[in-house]
Amino acid sequence: DFRPGEKQLLLQLPDGRVHHPVGSLSDLPPLGNPDILEGENDLTALSFLHEPAVLHNLRVRFLDYSSIYTYCGIVLVAINPYEQLPIYGEEVVDAYSGQDMADMEPHIFSVAEEAYRTMTREEKNQSIVISGESGSGKTVSAKFTMRYFAVVGGAAQRTSVEERVLSSNPIMESIGNAKTTRNDNSSRFGKYIEIGFGRKGDIVGANMRTYLLEKSRVVFQASSERNYHIFYQLCASRDLPEMRALKLGETSFNAPKHFRYTNQGGDTRIPGTDDLSDLERTRSALTTLGKSRQLELFRIVSAVLHLGNVNIQASGRSSDRSYIDAQDGALAAFSKLLGVEGSQTAHWLCHRRLAVGGELLVKPVSGQQALEARDALAKHIYGQLFTWTVQRLNSALRSQRSKAKSFIGVLDIYGFETFEWNSFEQFCINYANEKLQQQFNRHVFHLEQEEYVREELAWNRIEFSDNQQCINLIEGQLGMFDLLDEECRMPKGSDESWVLKLYDQHLTSKPHPHFRKPRMSNSAFIILHFADTVQYECSGFLDKNRDTVFEELINILRASQSELVAELFQQQGNAPNVANGSVRSGKRATREHKLTVGFQVRLIVKILTVYSPHSDLDEKVSLNFIRTVQVLQPPQLLMDVRRVFPVTFPYSPPPAISAEGLVIPDSLKISFLHRA
Repeated sequence: DFRPGEKQLLLQLPDGRVHHPVGSLSDLPPLGNPDILEGENDLTALSFLHEPAVLHNLRVRFLDYSSIYTYCGIVLVAINPYEQLPIYGEEVVDAYSGQDMADMEPHIFSVAEEAYRTMTREEKNQSIVISGESGSGKTVSAKFTMRYFAVVGGAAQRTSVEERVLSSNPIMESIGNAKTTRNDNSSRFGKYIEIGFGRKGDIVGANMRTYLLEKSRVVFQASSERNYHIFYQLCASRDLPEMRALKLGETSFNAPKHFRYTNQGGDTRIPGTDDLSDLERTRSALTTLGKSRQLELFRIVSAVLHLGNVNIQASGRSSDRSYIDAQDGALAAFSKLLGVEGSQTAHWLCHRRLAVGGELLVKPVSGQQALEARDALAKHIYGQLFTWTVQRLNSALRSQRSKAKSFIGVLDIYGFETFEWNSFEQFCINYANEKLQQQFNRHVFHLEQEEYVREELAWNRIEFSDNQQCINLIEGQLGMFDLLDEECRMPKGSDESWVLKLYDQHLTSKPHPHFRKPRMSNSAFIILHFADTVQYECSGFLDKNRDTVFEELINILRASQSELVAELFQQQGNAPNVANGSVRSGKRATREHKLTVGFQVRLIVKILTVYSPHSDLDEKVSLNFIRTVQVLQPPQLLMDVRRVFPVTFPYSPPPAISAEGLVIPDSLKISFLHRA
């Protein structure tokens, strides 16, 4: 009971009476839902849909009903329980096969079945987009989705095609996943898999596209983080007879602690994870996919570890020269494993060839420059090996028996990230998530409102939260990527000069609402993203964007006695910029500009709009969304409920709508008219 002007509101709660201070009607707490809706399996069925109601309902379903899945209209919300649950067996697949979403309890298999049935019934390609912050369980959700398709799209006894599709998971996790502070098995690359189906709805092949591998992790790991799993798996298997040639240490030797590229994070083991057993799963998957060159792959990965231990020493009066001892053991191991000339490698790590006045000169470089060249080479080798592995996987997954009639795509990209120290990788990841969020908003809200128009219902248009301004800041004309690429073309371009240009453009000339400067720093910037406000440190942005490795070192690898090593470096189509020390201008400079990582990232995020119901392409696909969230101990739900969940509203009378697109609580019942 409340009357205007009163300062206190008496609330009757289950655990007692509470006085709530209020100043006006706007201060009133949101209304609670009736008990009968406690734990409702579809959030749009709640009488009052607001942030506390959403969080409470998800909490009740998770803690009281042990249910990690909840519908929100056309969206499935998945909570990461951080434990294995017995709800993904083939008997569960059979239970969901052929059933409508509305008739079944929320489950990831229900979304997969909806996509499968729509594809087969309407002959329309489908895409399942899995999003959420880092550590929320996106990769596991993608694996269960593919497992469902492998069962329903296969024969009674799984065929080789389905086996190969599923076998790609442990391989990609081994070479592309790592432990972070958020997640023990974090995907450090984006992945889009198209699963092709024949006329009878059976799997006939698959194709995988990968994006933005975090190559910097190969040479540096933050505290409590690890490098890619494959490095630790090989170290754990160093005593196997076939692995002794990799020179990774003796049985009693803590190999990951010995190598610079695996010891920087401090933690070399993951509780509950057996790296040796994981390697066996990786090798089994490689065998299933018909890969006969896995030992060559292991030799290259091990060579990268040895390269990180090459001791580069400074010399000269001002330490402007560097050298590597001819007896350096790490260099010898690296050279033997890759089949290259050790003395030539040492020379070109410590020297540069320059073209000056039509003459070629060889110039020594400082110890720091030599260290940077060594790390750039390590990243490049691993990046080329990663690309080659994906190509081989795609060759094995390609349909051999018939052409795919239709496909279902599964998109699993990085989750939004914010750490104590955020650099170029987080900048690119969060930009991709901005584009994904825009796709989500426009798909959900725009399509729902188009439905109202088609049915000629009386309604008021929702002005949903749009993040286009933030996207323009990053990718627009004179945006952050443009200024970064421009600075990379400058002969004396630097991170410091770039960030000053950002301040001038986005704070002084045209103040941008999503851009800030930290109070106590002149070498960082702040972006107000849709999910969070993130401070980025500018150090290393230019080098990571250039992604340059020197031509002389590439030529050494091209001449390798190892067939696989030579193959990796014959073509540079997917490689970073290869510099030969000469001054570039004209068309050459333009081509290198297009090869910057920033330019590639902008191409990558186009997949988020190409596979869209609003695309102008003749072949369109339908999108299905899965949102994943984390549960921490003590139980606490982390999400941006103002922007994550779609809400439609009754056509008569239309309720008031908040700026965030949420229905302001009243006595109306919220429901969806359809599911995509």
